[in-house]
Amino acid sequence: MTGFVFDIWSALVLAGLVASTAVAMWTLIPRWHGIPATPARMRWIQKALVQAKVQPGEVVVDLGAGDGRVLRVAAREYGARAIGYEIEPLHCAAAWLGALFEGVLGQVSIRNRDLYGADLSGADVVFMYLNPTFVANLLPALEQLKPGARVVSLNFPVDGWEPSEVDIGYLIFTYHVPSKPGSLETYLRRRMTPLPTVETAVDEMELPVERPPSPND
Repeated sequence: MTGFVFDIWSALVLAGLVASTAVAMWTLIPRWHGIPATPARMRWIQKALVQAKVQPGEVVVDLGAGDGRVLRVAAREYGARAIGYEIEPLHCAAAWLGALFEGVLGQVSIRNRDLYGADLSGADVVFMYLNPTFVANLLPALEQLKPGARVVSLNFPVDGWEPSEVDIGYLIFTYHVPSKPGSLETYLRRRMTPLPTVETAVDEMELPVERPPSPND
């Protein structure tokens, strides 16, 4: 009986150690590389892919794919080929299992490697949920994307590029390649209706014309 109880406690301790190790890997490995394991909300992902105008058969690359939710949505709802780069092994396993369970494994590829080594040569859409430092470091690779490719960045605009479309409410920034020099400020300026001057406003007002009095009045 004592041996049986000891075996139970040993198993519980071992399970606790395994679980702790898994949690540590899930959170600490991405942080070690400077990317917190913060998944994008599903509504953001759906709006971002709509904004990027993903077409069937296009290649969607997610830099920092996490549990693969972007890849699954792109494959399932848009018929895209989805490739994810993720540094953390457990995230890669979760992404692979998710694609398997949703029946899109044939359209999804998970690559366990640093996002700086991503092959973007065939990408039609590049999805990023990264901080500005990572985005800035990726700029040379993004500049080499094929003409017509789109870059979608959540939360942070791409410094030095003017977006082609912006969802201010969800902070989704879409860019087309070749990039257009500028910024979010230049984008907003182009789309703001300038306020009329006082002179223009008076000229456009339909004021009643006052007839001068007739000598017979």
